[in-house]
Amino acid sequence: MYKKENKAIDNPLFPFGQPIKTLTQEDRTPKKVFVLGVYASTVHAKWLDANGKVLINALAVASEPYIFWRGENAETIISKIPVPQGAGSLIPAGERFNGPSGRALDEYFLAPLKLERKDAWLCDLVPYSCRNDNQAKAIGKHYSKIDKNYQSPTRSKVKPKEKPEALVDNHRRQNILDEIKESKAEVLITLGDEPIKWFLSHFDAEKREKLADFGQDKETYGKLHRISHPDISIKVLPLVHPRQAAKLGLYSKEWNELHTDWVNHHAHGLLG
Repeated sequence: MYKKENKAIDNPLFPFGQPIKTLTQEDRTPKKVFVLGVYASTVHAKWLDANGKVLINALAVASEPYIFWRGENAETIISKIPVPQGAGSLIPAGERFNGPSGRALDEYFLAPLKLERKDAWLCDLVPYSCRNDNQAKAIGKHYSKIDKNYQSPTRSKVKPKEKPEALVDNHRRQNILDEIKESKAEVLITLGDEPIKWFLSHFDAEKREKLADFGQDKETYGKLHRISHPDISIKVLPLVHPRQAAKLGLYSKEWNELHTDWVNHHAHGLLG
């Protein structure tokens, strides 16, 4: 369903040598909605040393196989990653580390709107996975210390992409705009603040830059808004990030409650 490009981003690699890949929508048929997220996720593995001791509980080791991956086949993906002899082994990290945003998208966004994956064109501001601070610390503490006698020949190239300070430039913004037009979707669903700040605000006459600007109470959250601009005219449905909807990691109780109310009382008839 989703195209996985073989070209690496500036040739950086995950620990153990998998390339960081871009992800784009493969099914280019017209869709009902266009979903804009933040950045691609990753496949996470638990890294055990040669004695079975946990070195890293959840290490990003590969690009997710498709946009908003649901976490299936994690074991198969990880089993194909070569680990140098003596460097231990990789097994799937806990379920909460693989595919939580994809599962949340289905359960808390598409299903309430009476939609399936086939109805949605999926896109991220940043179409590849980014390293967070915790991953950087874990790589520095453990992976960088792999003995040279059995290190991977690609070890020196391990440098996962950091989350860019500016998530979108004009070129990427135009690419997203082109995808929206190609999708023929009548509704653009934005997930969280970042898609509004880095994409939508550039076409919004009211220059709203965050989710709260569209409303943050039960009467105003989860409503359709019309964006009219020479480059794009479309209905917009600003919603929370999947983290808020599914209580993933650090989340806002206020936004979770608003979205839960929307799911229970407002979503089902919203798109007709």
